[in-house]
Amino acid sequence: MPKTIKNKYDEKLTYENLMNAHIKSRKNKSTKKDIILFNLKQEEYIKYLYEQLKNQTYKHGGYYTFYVYEPKLRKIQKSKYIDRIVHRWVVDNFLYEAFIPQFLKTSYACIQDRGMHKACIDVQKAIKHCKNIWNEYYILKMDVKKYFQSINKVKLLEIISKKIKDKKVMWLLREIVFSVKDEVGIEIGNYTSQIFANIYLNELDKYIKHKLKIKYYYRYMDDSVIFVRTKEEATYTLRKIKEFLKNELYLELNQKTQVFKSKQGVNFCGYKINEYRIKIRDKGKKKLKKKIKNLKIKIKNGELTSKEAQKYICGHLGYIKYANVYNLCNKIFYTKDEFN
Repeated sequence: MPKTIKNKYDEKLTYENLMNAHIKSRKNKSTKKDIILFNLKQEEYIKYLYEQLKNQTYKHGGYYTFYVYEPKLRKIQKSKYIDRIVHRWVVDNFLYEAFIPQFLKTSYACIQDRGMHKACIDVQKAIKHCKNIWNEYYILKMDVKKYFQSINKVKLLEIISKKIKDKKVMWLLREIVFSVKDEVGIEIGNYTSQIFANIYLNELDKYIKHKLKIKYYYRYMDDSVIFVRTKEEATYTLRKIKEFLKNELYLELNQKTQVFKSKQGVNFCGYKINEYRIKIRDKGKKKLKKKIKNLKIKIKNGELTSKEAQKYICGHLGYIKYANVYNLCNKIFYTKDEFN
């Protein structure tokens, strides 16, 4: 069990560590206006930030709000750049050290050397194993209703305080968490948001593994899957999880949560997974085809080069390379010679 963090704030609060947080925060974003302006006087800004954090006079600034529409409508709240440096510093120096070692190996979101691709590969391995030992079994697929918007901030800080006993660190975390005064909901867009969300549902992870003794359990953020031998086990497990979420974390599962037979395979992290293959879901295929079609038009009209277009599909390529998509790729991807 990882040790608690005590009296580390002043030790970790150095000009060098804050500058390092700045360098990491600006990576691949150095052409953004706010970062360009910060870079012009970065030494002065870092010294100013250091003094604020040292004297505990730091106040979190406001947010820029915008919306994204893929894969679904989401409200994004982006903090000011100087605050993003603070987020990076507190996460990298305290939250990772305190919590990453205690996360289950089958929790995958935003954890180095894991991610959605490893999650899908591990789920497929589990499907093959369960097929071998049980032949037929049941799958419990769960998704938390409006997860980020439903996280209770007081409960979140209570969970964090079990591992972080440093009063100054907790002061800073309270300043970040309550930068928006609402008691429920954390902002999507902060560097802290993903680790906060993982810390919160780690309580459920521990309950499922250690109290319910579930062996085959996999979670990517608020999307999770469980394999059990019988329908009765699945139904009982679902009931206990609903009770725990309601009573301990003030959450509930959404309508996509269901129990079904193993022969159907399972949708997880955007893939349709069974013991034989990992396929992209129809919604993912549609999105990819639309993206490629638009890029082809832009290349043909001279708005983009093939090389520039590749940058726009890098994320998609990383997404599809783990799936069985040979025929799909042959159908939708152009060759370099197509537009020459």
